[in-house]
Amino acid sequence: MNLDVLWDAETAPIRWLQGVGEWPLLPLEAVTGLGSQTFVIALLALVLWSVDSALGARLFVLCVGTGVLNHLFKGLVFGSRPSWYDAGVTAHVAESSFGMPSGHAQGSTVLWGYLGIRSGRRGPLWAAIALIALICLSRVYLGAHFISDVAVGVLLGAATLWAFLRWEERVLAWWRGLDTPRWIGVALAASLVPCVVGAVWRYTVYGGREVPVEWIGATPPDPAGYTLAGLFTLGGALLGGLVGLTLLDRRGWYSARGTVPARVARFVLGISVVVAVLAFEDVLFGGLSGFTEAVVSFLVYGAIAFWATFGAPELFLRSGLAQRPAAPDEQAEHAREPADGTPGA
Repeated sequence: MNLDVLWDAETAPIRWLQGVGEWPLLPLEAVTGLGSQTFVIALLALVLWSVDSALGARLFVLCVGTGVLNHLFKGLVFGSRPSWYDAGVTAHVAESSFGMPSGHAQGSTVLWGYLGIRSGRRGPLWAAIALIALICLSRVYLGAHFISDVAVGVLLGAATLWAFLRWEERVLAWWRGLDTPRWIGVALAASLVPCVVGAVWRYTVYGGREVPVEWIGATPPDPAGYTLAGLFTLGGALLGGLVGLTLLDRRGWYSARGTVPARVARFVLGISVVVAVLAFEDVLFGGLSGFTEAVVSFLVYGAIAFWATFGAPELFLRSGLAQRPAAPDEQAEHAREPADGTPGA
């Protein structure tokens, strides 16, 4: 997709924004971190394990699902980033995947938008909108995205959020009615089809396409490969999460309620395993690239998501750090609305 005319028009505003000086750099770097993958992983784990298992489950499906969509579009659009396209734009953050649509803009729209809307109050909703706007601004100032990247990300995120809010209860009821072979088949399709489409596009349509000569900035060596690895990472996480949440639901679910020490212990124990797995992956597979890296990422993040959504909750239950929802009214809520004790698969 040729977006050169649009990018030419957008580089001047980005250079002007960066020209105001470096005083916004530190605060905007902090703001942009609220939309990063590392932060979102930690937040989802915290909510699922230690705050509200229902909300955490629904946020997991929503955020990972929109992430899969985002990386699929990135690979199809083949969009530059401002610092790749124009050497006059400073890259304050290093990015290796394609730019359009902005993952930070799309992800923050669904994450903070969902939390703001579900709060049922105007204050948190307006705070969520303000935070989304600041994250979008930070991506442009830091030279990570064109304005159009951010706009498309917000639009895709808003569309995903609208669809999720409209159909989450009906889809959840339908999902619970599926027998085991069917829900496994749907989970495999939801996670593998985008990966297959992305891989076919990468190795056939995209093929050996070179970085355009118009991109005169500092372009990384293989943005297509890095984007594909990101897609497989999220596809694996989606599969592991859907399987884990479904199994947990069918075993009676899990409550994130409890004492403060128990909630802290859950998070520390659970996240320690995630950190250990990621360190193990880096040591064993850190030198991989291309399709092999993508496949390994799919498997590793699938395992991490399965741990987060099934392995860790079951460990907490068996160790006495958590309990299953026991009260009849809590079980009724479990099937109806996003209160603690309701799964989101």
